[in-house]
Amino acid sequence: MRDFSKAKRIVVKIGTNTLTKDGGVDTAYVRRIAGQISSLLGSGRQVVIASSGAIGMGVGQLQLGPRVRDIKMRQAYAAIGQPLLMAEYRKSFLRHGVTVAQVLLTAEVLNNRKTYLNLRNAIETLLKLGVVPILNENDSVSTDEIGSAFGDNDKLSALVASKIDADLLIMLSDIDALYSKNPRKFPDAEPIHTVFEITDEIVRNVGGKGSQYAVGGMKTKIEAAKIASNAGCRIVLANGRLRNVVGRIIAGEEIGTIFMPKRKLSNRSRWILNSSPAGTIRIDAGAMRAVRDRKSLLPSGVTRVEGSFEAGAVVKLNDIAKAVTNLGSSQLKALAGKHSSEIRKILGAKHRDVVAIPEDIVIIDY
Repeated sequence: MRDFSKAKRIVVKIGTNTLTKDGGVDTAYVRRIAGQISSLLGSGRQVVIASSGAIGMGVGQLQLGPRVRDIKMRQAYAAIGQPLLMAEYRKSFLRHGVTVAQVLLTAEVLNNRKTYLNLRNAIETLLKLGVVPILNENDSVSTDEIGSAFGDNDKLSALVASKIDADLLIMLSDIDALYSKNPRKFPDAEPIHTVFEITDEIVRNVGGKGSQYAVGGMKTKIEAAKIASNAGCRIVLANGRLRNVVGRIIAGEEIGTIFMPKRKLSNRSRWILNSSPAGTIRIDAGAMRAVRDRKSLLPSGVTRVEGSFEAGAVVKLNDIAKAVTNLGSSQLKALAGKHSSEIRKILGAKHRDVVAIPEDIVIIDY
């Protein structure tokens, strides 16, 4: 389980509380992490970093105090802090002769299939060049409330690990491990070193958000673990402040919690599963059985359409699956409950007679 000798592509996520100190970046810590990651590069591995901390650095630079709840101010802090954060990474990695690259993302980039593939190609090229991509949410221009899209970059790191077929995701946090209960409330809480399945009980036991600068918490880390596990990627959650933590994890030490993968989906299926749905298609019991049996979804099984979307959008099928629909919402409303043979009479001979094919349907959980 903790044999990472064959892990060639690794994503390292560094949380805000781990990276910062006294309102600014902890330069000594960044240097230590750069040294550890450079050692991985020296062993022939490829590494991507998902880094938080830009907002905290922006706050520290202006010295205005912890007034970071206002969205516009958080966007401003992020714009100020991001180049400062990258400057620290650049200086630290140059000590080891390693070049870094900045990649800023929004949820929209990952939800759109074209930009999603462009992003993957860009990261693949950087890795082939021996460059370490450093990813962060583009808080300054994000249309979502800051933190709602990725949760202190926990979800972002998992999406990237999934997208680039990473072998391992290391999540460095101020959290030591997953516990049986909230350790801040229950002294008898026990660390869980290995998780084979994220159960409902585990989800109920996780805590809430992080600090005033960070927005993550155990809940977002569990969500990230679910995403990465669908890519066949192992996840290790550990305290980022442990001495030589990255090297010790790669060496197989029982540090933190390891989440084992549940299933390995194709890259397209993972994109469908991880995209935000544009709407929902409600289907009857017969259509639900067909979807679970890997059959096409037909208009006859549609009972209701929620939301407005175009053909080619990712939508939910009840609460059991996501799919790329061949028909837009207005077309589906006209065809709901009708037999496939009636489609051409209503829409014309060129239209397909299925709502979604099996290859474009992914069960959310099973």
